[in-house]
Amino acid sequence: MVVIHSYGVAVFLAFVTMLCWGSWANTQKLAQKHWPFQLFYWDYAIGVLLLALVLAFTAGSSGTEGRSFLADLAQADTKSLISAFLGGVIFNIANILLVAAIAIAGMAVAFPIGIGLALVLGVLTNYAATPLGNPVILFSGVALVTVAIVLDALAYRRLPNSSSVTSAKGIVISLLAGFLMGFFYRFVAASMATDFVNPMAGKLTPYTASVVFAVGLLISNFVWNSIFMYKPLTGKRVTYRDYFVKGDAKLHLTGILGGAIWSLGMTLNIIAAEQAGFAISYGLGQGATLIAALWGVFIWKEFKGAKGVKGLLTAMFLFFVVGLTLIIVARLY
Repeated sequence: MVVIHSYGVAVFLAFVTMLCWGSWANTQKLAQKHWPFQLFYWDYAIGVLLLALVLAFTAGSSGTEGRSFLADLAQADTKSLISAFLGGVIFNIANILLVAAIAIAGMAVAFPIGIGLALVLGVLTNYAATPLGNPVILFSGVALVTVAIVLDALAYRRLPNSSSVTSAKGIVISLLAGFLMGFFYRFVAASMATDFVNPMAGKLTPYTASVVFAVGLLISNFVWNSIFMYKPLTGKRVTYRDYFVKGDAKLHLTGILGGAIWSLGMTLNIIAAEQAGFAISYGLGQGATLIAALWGVFIWKEFKGAKGVKGLLTAMFLFFVVGLTLIIVARLY
């Protein structure tokens, strides 16, 4: 399989993850006027698995280092398989809540609050398990990201078309999504070998972990997404019949593209984890909050008409950038 050998390349892959994780939700924004998020999410889940399989049978089965995908899957122990699968299950409920929050509050709010919280919790839990990097610098970066989350929530509450009830609902759902998402990565990391060139028996390499994770996501969708289809947090109730009757090829492909974009980021992120450490790799990837906020503010104009938010948004971006920079630098000391 393809393996990287430098921290610089790992940072680059984590940066690509940041772009992927911060941009996939644009596909939901494109589809949501004609397609409820619950139906969009079925195509998203399919896209995650398809891209994971493509990478597993290409980069994950090429080269002379490590184990190829099928050989790795065959030797995996039950504990590792269950751990990666559970990572997909936990991520799925968290991401469905995030998608609901995007539908209610927009990308510029749901991502900084939800994924920002996930970044904080994810870095803490993954650093506790695998302590790589200077903790003072790392957690200083996490603290600055936390400040950025608070600033974004304050800006959102100043939107003229956001009632106090809607505002609170969007923020609460975003926080719940972020809390759950802060823990999924630890399950995936626990399933993986720490040495990808000479992986220990029973553990998974990143390409295999990504596929098992995606299977957990898709299978759990029959539980989690079915609940949100028939008991929606926002919008009208939808059915499985709606998925086949109301959708067209463009809508389905848009959702699959969204899942593929996210899945590319996931696989690259866990490939980078060997050199960067799981805490730093995850933390940088979840810098997606910054990318999504940029999309929401400047492309989708989600704060248009809001008064007195320019300073808050500027400060939010500044704290995010400095915080993410510290997370990168933490591995160098």
